[in-house]
Amino acid sequence: MTSLSIIIVNYNTAGLLFDCITSIQKAEQPQKKLEIIVVDNASTDNSLKMLSDNFPQVRVIANKKNLGFARANNLGAAITTGKYLLFLNSDTVLKKYSLVKPLKYLTKNPHIGAITIKLILKDGSLDEDNHRGFPTPWASLTHFSGLSNLFPKINLFTQYHQSNKNLESIHSIPVAAGSFLMMPKNLFERIGHWDEQYFFYGEDIDLCFRINQAGKKIIYYPKVSALHLKGASSGLRKESKEQAVSSKQNRIKVAKASIEAMKIFYNKFYKDKYPALLTWVVLAGISLKGQFRLLKHKLS
Repeated sequence: MTSLSIIIVNYNTAGLLFDCITSIQKAEQPQKKLEIIVVDNASTDNSLKMLSDNFPQVRVIANKKNLGFARANNLGAAITTGKYLLFLNSDTVLKKYSLVKPLKYLTKNPHIGAITIKLILKDGSLDEDNHRGFPTPWASLTHFSGLSNLFPKINLFTQYHQSNKNLESIHSIPVAAGSFLMMPKNLFERIGHWDEQYFFYGEDIDLCFRINQAGKKIIYYPKVSALHLKGASSGLRKESKEQAVSSKQNRIKVAKASIEAMKIFYNKFYKDKYPALLTWVVLAGISLKGQFRLLKHKLS
């Protein structure tokens, strides 16, 4: 039986995808079989040719149009044979033990729902979005107002990125990013897969919320790491602009999807939990922030 199935969603990141798969092959392998599945969202670069020329053993699903991150991951997961799944971004580069150590921890702790590792950005800093809490109104307020930066070790103000925790020790976190998320396949199927309402952004927070609802913990495992060239597939982040192959039209589309994702998540999990007035304020704030984000990309 295959021990680990790695699912990678790709959209116009042929060079990054080559480096990602190469790093998987160079990493220490699980004792049992490993498989790699790439779901290509109608890339217009040479991604499919690159895969056939260099990695004929990789299983490829070639979509006719861009179906988004959640739906593409579900298509990939549907054909896996592994006991464990790893959802991995194409803009990651693994290190020697990036696969075997978290997999060993997960297999030895069957009560764990998912595990992630330390993701390091190109500038050497930690990818904070892979060590997060849920975006409650209070957590979001303290984050976007800057209070979390003023009081980085006080739990009341650091719920968004959980910065009060020891980032060098193994511990549980509410949310891990979909950039590197390893979990048992049977749990993934039990909680209902990725929610395909989301096109891009937010779907990982949603999945983590349901892992927590199932009574399972998500583990942050910083004993191993990987490089994350963040935002390369969307083209929205300035630090990955050199690696990104993203048109202005796609950047605007992704920006709109990120705004919609915040609304979907809030309406799904928080709308009935908080007073109607607070919900109105939050949704209005999301819309306002979204308009500024869209304007920035329209003018760029």
